[in-house]
Amino acid sequence: MVEIRRYLHMHPEVSFQEFKTAAYIAEFYHKLGIETKTGVGGNGVVAVIKGDLPGKTIALRADFDALPIGDEKDVPYKSTVPGVAHACGHDGHTATLLVLAKVLHKHRHTLEGSVVFIHQHAEEYAPGGAVSMIEDGCLEGVDVIFGTHLWASEPAGKIQYRVGPIMAAADRFQITINGKGGHGAQPHKTKDAVVIGSQLVMNLQQIVSRKVDPVHSAVVSVGSFVAENPFNVIADSAVLIGTVRTFDEEVRTLIEEEIERVVKASCALYDADYEYQFERGYPAVVNHREETEQLAELASKVPGVQIVEESPMQMGGEDFAYYLQHVKGTFFFTGAKPAYSETAYPHHHPKFDIDEKAMLIAAKTLSLALLTYQSEHNAVAIEK
Repeated sequence: MVEIRRYLHMHPEVSFQEFKTAAYIAEFYHKLGIETKTGVGGNGVVAVIKGDLPGKTIALRADFDALPIGDEKDVPYKSTVPGVAHACGHDGHTATLLVLAKVLHKHRHTLEGSVVFIHQHAEEYAPGGAVSMIEDGCLEGVDVIFGTHLWASEPAGKIQYRVGPIMAAADRFQITINGKGGHGAQPHKTKDAVVIGSQLVMNLQQIVSRKVDPVHSAVVSVGSFVAENPFNVIADSAVLIGTVRTFDEEVRTLIEEEIERVVKASCALYDADYEYQFERGYPAVVNHREETEQLAELASKVPGVQIVEESPMQMGGEDFAYYLQHVKGTFFFTGAKPAYSETAYPHHHPKFDIDEKAMLIAAKTLSLALLTYQSEHNAVAIEK
């Protein structure tokens, strides 16, 4: 696992351009003689191991795209691609799944049912790779799906689960304010886009605090405010770009509508025009109860797992959400905070890294989940 993960870490590829990574994954399966399909929904790779015994079809998923971020770690496996790095753990996800597949293939004669290994491209950027892979049939015949994310904020040996919403819907909005520029010494003759935009930023903060029921979690954040001009020129226009994070679809729709209402009112106050775009990204990741509760029970039996706890809802987004809209399953976090450092750099940070022991824990947890699911459901089928 370490060898594979470090190779991928040194040769990262960004979303929708993971051609060599996809080829590497496919070649791994071909050498083992495992049935493999490439080009699934784009750069996706799907491998299938059919056990000699009858049973359900279980899918496991790992993503393999990197980020357009420079790697600032001082390690032997540092990225060799300038401006690109595996700063989210997807290299570890891939290594975990590949080695797990190798082990299961070795024991396929005693394996019940089939295991589908979904290697997904382009998780980092909407529309992502999950939708296109599903449309291309990666879930065909699948009864249940399991997935995990190596979680660098928590120590290795910890498994976090949650029934219901665990990760948020992640949406993007863009607002263009069209005012009237002019000389900095004559503001009365202008419609200052910077002033309007500044007021708008503050007004947007009241949507969550005054329009969303406090029992629901939501975030509205403006991440970019651009109105570049010389020091003595009042801006003619300004562009604001931000994100909305929600767990409830009704709240999601409410915020989308409220943003435009606030924009319209804020611009009307200064007699300015506007353009508004709201792009829906990934929906919330919503875990199914039976599979999640079973995972939580089993995790404590996995060698190396010391803590099993309910996860708080995370505002980060994940297109694993789409798989769970089609089949039952669960998505959980595997602690992976680097043991060599007291500081856990967050995901998407240039110095992000993982404790590689977490990959083995993730593989054992996934394997126990799928083998238990097969055994219990086959027992039910026999009883019937």
